[in-house]
Amino acid sequence: MSRTALLPFSPSLHLSPSLHLSLFRVFPVLLALGALLLTTSCLHRPGTLTKRTGDEIIVAGQLFHTGTRVITWLDPQGYDAYRTERRFSPLDDSSFEKSTAAVKDLKSPARYGLRRDPSLTPEDLERIRGGGWDLPTLRNVVDQFVMHYDVCGISKTCFNVLHDHRGLSIHFMLDIDGTLYQTLDLKERAFHATTSNTRSVGVEIANMGAYPPGDLKVLNAWYQPDATGRPTITIPASIKDPMIYTKNFVGHPARPTPVRGTIQNTELVQYDLTPQQYAALTKLTAALCKVFPKIACDYPRDASGKLIPGKLPDETLKTYGGVLGHYHIQTNKTDPGPAFDWDRVINGARAELRLSPLAPR
Repeated sequence: MSRTALLPFSPSLHLSPSLHLSLFRVFPVLLALGALLLTTSCLHRPGTLTKRTGDEIIVAGQLFHTGTRVITWLDPQGYDAYRTERRFSPLDDSSFEKSTAAVKDLKSPARYGLRRDPSLTPEDLERIRGGGWDLPTLRNVVDQFVMHYDVCGISKTCFNVLHDHRGLSIHFMLDIDGTLYQTLDLKERAFHATTSNTRSVGVEIANMGAYPPGDLKVLNAWYQPDATGRPTITIPASIKDPMIYTKNFVGHPARPTPVRGTIQNTELVQYDLTPQQYAALTKLTAALCKVFPKIACDYPRDASGKLIPGKLPDETLKTYGGVLGHYHIQTNKTDPGPAFDWDRVINGARAELRLSPLAPR
């Protein structure tokens, strides 16, 4: 047989014009499929490096996209809540043995625990205590996403306070530049919201918090006006390297004036989050509501559709599944504060999920 007879479009084949056209259309597809199969087989060869794209969160060992920058505990610039030593102490003095001698609140080397939900059988607990969480089981347990402000101003200080000094933990920290840090797999029970720890995911938002109107010294120090009079986040020089991911970042509250509001029947004043924080938090909220269907993309509202600005009654909290604040869980908490724009976050997340905006009830 001649060499030309092997070519699919050779005139020697005497194919009809319509068949020639069909082969002309199909042949590039076959070539593309062959290239894809070859590429896939190469990617799966032992020892082949695979990288994250940089927006994924880790849930029961699986990666889920968020659409915003996420740095995990596995990354070079991450915060690792699995480590037993203190992160911000001299390396030779950071062991748990030396840490317990230096910090009275460190009672256990683990700053996290097991989600021992009542729905889990003894067989479930035996399986997952070794790391064997499967996604369906975890989805059945997690139904709340809790918002905190850290009263630390930046995520570096937040991790130092929680991990190195208080023996506490949080799944996510949201820095002033909108960078999200994940410190634990979401299968872990972080220590951040007392009675809701087992069923929730938590985020600490870098923000200096809320204060009574007559006590604004902290806010005035952290939010100083620039040349145009615009309030600017001013990190104290004593912190030295603030470890902000975005180099030379200059942060401004989303609203230029302090916001007044009432939380837990107490009047408070707070500067708003940065626009970068709102953008990242919106993406994270949408991702979590998608990954965990029992987290409704909504916040605690009364019969008229307005935000409930205090602790939920115990029976209501017991059955509530959705996004909520720390103050909805504990009477002694006021975070995320009166400046937190619930509609901006929730309606933004609902738009990401192609859901209609919240309507008053």
